[in-house]
Amino acid sequence: MSPSRKPLVAVDIGNSSLKAGWFGEASGAAVGQTLPQPQRIWEGRTADLPLADLQAWLPSEPVQWAVVSVHRQAEQSFAEWIRRERPADDYRLLSFVDLPLAIRVKYPERVGVDRLAAAVAANHLREPKRPAIVVDAGSAITVDLVAPDGSFQGGAIYPGFRLSAEALSVGTDQLPLARVAPLETPPEPLGRETSEAIRSGLFWGGVGAVRELVARLSDTAVGDFGDAPPHVFITGGDLRQLASFVPESRFIPNMVLAGIALAVNR
Repeated sequence: MSPSRKPLVAVDIGNSSLKAGWFGEASGAAVGQTLPQPQRIWEGRTADLPLADLQAWLPSEPVQWAVVSVHRQAEQSFAEWIRRERPADDYRLLSFVDLPLAIRVKYPERVGVDRLAAAVAANHLREPKRPAIVVDAGSAITVDLVAPDGSFQGGAIYPGFRLSAEALSVGTDQLPLARVAPLETPPEPLGRETSEAIRSGLFWGGVGAVRELVARLSDTAVGDFGDAPPHVFITGGDLRQLASFVPESRFIPNMVLAGIALAVNR
């Protein structure tokens, strides 16, 4: 993909939030170095995007947009807004074919492009000949395996903290809606009232699920690809605390946005 000379804004449209990262002029970085990180970030809710706020965040000069999305209607509305309000901008919705990534699953076109962009970022970070596991949390939590040759192998998907909390509240008569905030101190395992018990189950259940999936995918990686243990990269706002509870893992911010920038600027 040939980069435009216009400054780059990478965008990740999720089911619950939209995140835009300003990367400025196109630039590259050697594999194995730190990921390119956005110089500044704008975030809004997918359900009711405050696009006037986004307009104020942007410069007056034209930019190039590189977008991945798992929410079709929100992406269509966003693209229409760009075309209407910023007609001089370049806009591109990325698909799996736009990423420098071999995808070895049954239906590559059905994989969330955000998962694939994070795998591109993992390939930039991992040591040669070592696999990687990428854990990402938003509305859903995904745990994916990247092979030593850099190919995306698939993984696991399960409900994130917010969806799990809403399911408990909607699907029961008396359980309240509880939240696990990304930067809060982890809850005590022993909840002494209902909301505390739900928060404990959400957080520590999430920790247990991630640890189990990482362990099983690590076994798969070693069995299929040799003796080198995988790198474990954790990203996503809902999992900032989680890395300290998953052995040999690293929290890496903005892996999806960085993967978009790497794909555009390659």
